[in-house]
This record gives sequence, C-alpha cells and structure tokens, in this order.
Amino acid sequence: MKRKIKLPFFELGVKYYIYGDDVLQIALLADKLAKKYDIDIPMTTPFVDIRWIAENTERVIILAPYMDTLRPHGRGQGSILPESIKAAGAHGVILNHVECPMTLANIKLAIEIAREIDLISVVCADSVAEAVALAHFRPDIVVPEPTEYIGSGQTTDLNYVLEAVKAVKAVDPNIIVEVGAGVSTAEDVYRNIFYGADGTGACSGIHNAPDPAKMFEDMIISVKKAAEDRLINYI
Repeated sequence: MKRKIKLPFFELGVKYYIYGDDVLQIALLADKLAKKYDIDIPMTTPFVDIRWIAENTERVIILAPYMDTLRPHGRGQGSILPESIKAAGAHGVILNHVECPMTLANIKLAIEIAREIDLISVVCADSVAEAVALAHFRPDIVVPEPTEYIGSGQTTDLNYVLEAVKAVKAVDPNIIVEVGAGVSTAEDVYRNIFYGADGTGACSGIHNAPDPAKMFEDMIISVKKAAEDRLINYI
C-alpha cells in the first residue's frame, strides 16, 4: 500500500552534504521532530542508507533520490531497479532532479512504474511551465524549483509560489505541490506554506547552518505555525 503524506509537510534533503553515521543521526532527529510536531517529514535518502533508515525510524517517509525504468528480468548491471528500492524500505522516489535529469519519456514511464508498485512519485521541474507539463503525467507530487535557486541560499519570490501552486492545481487539484529551492530560513518555510504550498523543504539550508539541528527544528515549527495561521485566515 502506498504511504500517505499528511499535509503540509517538510522534505529533508541529504544529497552528499553528509554520509555514513551522520545520515542516520539526522534521520533519527527527523523521526523525533515528526512525532513531536505531528508533521510528516519525507527524507531524500542516499541509496546505500535506505534500509538502514527504514529499520530505525517510524515516521520518516523515505524517498530514493532516483530510479531507472528497467524491470526485474535479469539485465541491468549498475542500474537502480524500482522494485529494489521498494524492497529496501523506500516509500517514494525523486524523479528529474536537476542533478539527475531524465528524458520526458523516462519521466512518464517512471511515474507509471511508481504507481504500479505503490511508490510515491515526486517529480521536479525547472519552471512553472515544465511543472504544468509534467503534471499531465499525474505524479503524486510536483516540485517546481528553478535551477538557479537550488543550493543558492536565495529562494523564489512570493509571486512564484502563488503562480506555481495555482498552475499545477489547475491541471489536477489532487496533485501535491512542494515549493522549495534555496530555502534557508524558517521565514522562507513559513512563507511557502502560508501562501498555499502543500509542502516545502531544505537541504543546504540545514546542513550549512551553524546549528543544523536547531535550524531543522525551527523549520518544522514554521510549517506547523504557517498551517495554523493559514487555517485561521481561511476561516
């Protein structure tokens, strides 16, 4: 059964800012914060750490950073088999990240495979226009994040957040929209959630902070606060 994501959520990126035991330590912190604040935390986890994290956490939603589109029929040395990341404990997969781009045909096929084997499909887009195009493939989550902002410490402006959410929801209101890229402060997190994003997240903004654990918790608190304030204003 496909793992459900409670909205709004916060995605923790890892990439290779950390590795080894440090990955487990931040996963354990994510698990603790998810329980403490009742906020779902998808964690994009290096392949070699998926099973390790799966066996030591309860609330963390594990996302593999990529998968290939081959099927389990023998050949494929060096490729990432979708069924293998599922068996290791992943709940979903990131597709078409700027650091691991995919062809349009492979994105479409990967979304179909993810749907077939109950993996959450998270598809990255470089612009609102690309996000709209990829939304027609009906992934679970679309992440419109301009390349120039990723890891820059500078996030997109408010108009981009509003436009991205509106455009993707116009294709399918059931698609979850995560707005990130350059998120480096708790204020960035609050703004994205308050103005309509279903989720946001950070990677370098946490790992490069003077106190990563404090920054991580501050960002989770901001998700909860923004969701509460958004509800009050809606009512």
